[in-house]
Amino acid sequence: MDSEKFIISGGKRLEGSVEISGAKNSALSIMAASLLTKDECILRNVPHLTDVEIMSAVIRKLGVKVEWINNDTLCIDSDNFNNYEAPYELVKKMRASILVMGPLLARLKKAKISLPGGCAIGARPVDFHIKGFEALGAKVEVEKGYIEAEIHKLKGNDIYLDFPSLGATENIMMAAVLANGTSVLRNAAREPEIVALAEVLNQMGADVQGAGTSAITINGVASLKPVSVTIIPDRIETGTFMVAAALTGGNITLVGADPDHQGALIDKLRLTGAKITIAEKSLNVQGPDMIVSVDVKTQPYPGFPTDMQAQFMVLMSIANGTSLISETIFENRFIHVSELKRMGADIIISGNTAMVKGVSTLSGAPVMATDLRASASLILAGLVAEGQTVVNRVYHLDRGYQAIEKKFAGLGAVIKRVK
Repeated sequence: MDSEKFIISGGKRLEGSVEISGAKNSALSIMAASLLTKDECILRNVPHLTDVEIMSAVIRKLGVKVEWINNDTLCIDSDNFNNYEAPYELVKKMRASILVMGPLLARLKKAKISLPGGCAIGARPVDFHIKGFEALGAKVEVEKGYIEAEIHKLKGNDIYLDFPSLGATENIMMAAVLANGTSVLRNAAREPEIVALAEVLNQMGADVQGAGTSAITINGVASLKPVSVTIIPDRIETGTFMVAAALTGGNITLVGADPDHQGALIDKLRLTGAKITIAEKSLNVQGPDMIVSVDVKTQPYPGFPTDMQAQFMVLMSIANGTSLISETIFENRFIHVSELKRMGADIIISGNTAMVKGVSTLSGAPVMATDLRASASLILAGLVAEGQTVVNRVYHLDRGYQAIEKKFAGLGAVIKRVK
């Protein structure tokens, strides 16, 4: 798997339409939420990604039945599982594995989860999760690489998050839905994935109010029932293809995208000169004749997403002028810069800001993918570079983009996966 790479011949204008897959991060949290009920849950529009397979393996290890019932539909049956331990060999592969902790505490009153792994983009402390569980009455200990939590009875509480963490908001919400009394989660994350999870929990019989705002109120209920749901579209995949259209002077229609999730990116892309047409369930992006430089600062949703920073930087690397890109979320989120510089980009990093001076062209080169979104940025750079680009270690991409090379090839890109 590690030896697979993409070979890209750049310079093609991309046009046509592309189908957007279900959102990885939404699928993962809703898979975890299915542990909250004893019956069978059906999840549609689930993307075929490594991370989804890892989450399936984690919850199978707990004793839950998980099976694909057709190409994009998962059936999860957590009728009578009793294992509360998620082991290191699985959790180390993906940080989102920790999302089973809230449901385990709510359902089994116990959880033992290995400290998580995933992309090397900086410290993502599990402290926010632990603080929330302790506020709900759990006794939590971290030792020998595991977080162990135990609870006699979950009790609602007022919980303030020091940072609006997506994972912590989801995890605490899932624990609180079965607590006694009312919980208020303040400084909560506001991402569409939070809203989607709240809608699923409410469909299961929970009482969650205010998702999508910074204060979420959860009135605990005694039990939850099973659901059949459809996963929302992936806003980062959508954003990646939007940037690809702008970058190549292309014309791409993104079918199944949700324009409401793309506010910050639509604004910035329009400032670069791209023309964006919004429909109910799709977006059309036409690239500009000349890309204008635009400054960007990543922020928690609804601000500019950190997961789109690397892709936008590629666009700025061939823009007319100089832009400043500030990364305020993760400290290691500039690891793609050295690879972009190998392709001729003019980028200077100072602290958490990159100064990107647009150049007339990028040149194809062998480059190394280091994390999921950095990998996507290198593909984008390859699509617009002169000559051939070889992107090594593409397994990162398979964590978050379903068949990305096929989707790009369908738009006219010259890209192939080789072993």
